[in-house]
Amino acid sequence: MPSAAPVPEPAAPHAAASTPPLASRLAHVASSPVREILALTARPEVISFAGGLPAPELFDTAGIKAAYEAVLTDTPHSALQYSTTEGDPSLREAVAARLTTRGLATASDDLLVTTGSQQALTLLATALLEPGGVVLVEDPCYLAALQTFGFAGARVVPVPTDDDGIVPEALDEIAAREKPTLLYVVPTFQNPTGRTLPAARRAAVAEAAARHGFWIAEDDPYGELRFEGEPVPHLAGHPAAADRTALLGSFSKVMAPGLRLGYLRAPAALRRACVIAKQAADLHTSTVDQAAAARYLRDSDLDAHVAGMRAAYRARRDAMLEGLPAALPEGSRWNRPEGGMFVWATLPEGHDATALLPVAVGHNVAYVPGAPFFSGTPDPASLRLSFTTHTPDEIAEGLRRLAKIFA
Repeated sequence: MPSAAPVPEPAAPHAAASTPPLASRLAHVASSPVREILALTARPEVISFAGGLPAPELFDTAGIKAAYEAVLTDTPHSALQYSTTEGDPSLREAVAARLTTRGLATASDDLLVTTGSQQALTLLATALLEPGGVVLVEDPCYLAALQTFGFAGARVVPVPTDDDGIVPEALDEIAAREKPTLLYVVPTFQNPTGRTLPAARRAAVAEAAARHGFWIAEDDPYGELRFEGEPVPHLAGHPAAADRTALLGSFSKVMAPGLRLGYLRAPAALRRACVIAKQAADLHTSTVDQAAAARYLRDSDLDAHVAGMRAAYRARRDAMLEGLPAALPEGSRWNRPEGGMFVWATLPEGHDATALLPVAVGHNVAYVPGAPFFSGTPDPASLRLSFTTHTPDEIAEGLRRLAKIFA
């Protein structure tokens, strides 16, 4: 009788493998402090000047609902189908017409529809930036732009600003030294400062780009929200920079941010590169959302709607400006933006807006400390105040609460 086969020894248990690592680029990109503050201040009793959000009660809910209903009634099959990467032709035609009316001659083929203007910035970073490439930014700068450039592996170099925005002489000197690939600017009602770059400085920026050979990303999410003063021409329309400027636009501030619709206007070769980058990112922006936006622009009067928003926001800005002298300590400074969503304030020397924020939240009011917006040396005494999401009476009450932290 043959002997039984030996029973194999049980295998020794393997030591648990360590979790595979994340990409190293994540180590150099911080979470947005603004998003974290919004979570901290989400309680309904908090009057928050922290978020740069449009007022939800001003959304044209009825008009947008009617646009979706019309699209899903008249063209449901195409509205729910895949689409082209470049975007809905009707929407691009409508955007081109609006830009042309605002003084920037634009054809529909100049445009790429994006999933919010934030995606447009990501596509530009993908198309233009090599790891280690230099991006010049205003100091302070829009936070999500700094995140985008961090993920691209770029080296961010701040350019000094003053009450009129980026300082052209500093830009010229830094560009000569650093040989940048890209300058990122929000020239009209900038986030976070609310500043607007005057026409003479825009010309100087355009000429610097031509002289030193860098691209310009002109981000314009707030340009239609002007309360007073005269519009300033786009950088993208300046002859010295027309061949090297990408304009980023958005429907988030004038229609609704939940649509996630933006656009990129760029020279042909750069636009084509961004189309390819977008194909890899999401194939195309939501077909039904684009169709509804195009239908809204056809059937509704967006200009009249925006005029109503501007009137409401102007009253809210005025309420904030009226209440700030009593709310902030003597020696504080703040600006008077001609439009947009933000007031930029600076407390007297020795005050730290970040350290004071928990005290403010304890009084059921909030703001965004200015320090995180700086890629250079931060100003701890600075803070951003958004006035769009509260009525004038609520703003007055919020500023009364804010005064208590300095009492």
